[in-house]
Amino acid sequence: MSIEITALLATFLTPMKIETTGLSMLWALPLIASIAVVYKATKVNKIEFKRFFKESAILFGSIVIFLCISAVVLCVIFWFINEKLPSLMKLC
Repeated sequence: MSIEITALLATFLTPMKIETTGLSMLWALPLIASIAVVYKATKVNKIEFKRFFKESAILFGSIVIFLCISAVVLCVIFWFINEKLPSLMKLC
């Protein structure tokens, strides 16, 4: 096996370091796009470009919006647990 092929295969064996910042969440967008396209491709009988693109874009947008709403709800819940709950426990 040549050195180039070995080096290429080695890149798939080392995990990519992704931090837990807001900017790192952009790595989810290509994954969401591919999920939307594959899901829509399995659900239609005949692929017409304009309709397929529109439905995939709508699904992509709805997944992104749902994930953003879920993130906000989780942030509010954890804020309440960390900030408000300890002060309420002191009152009891």
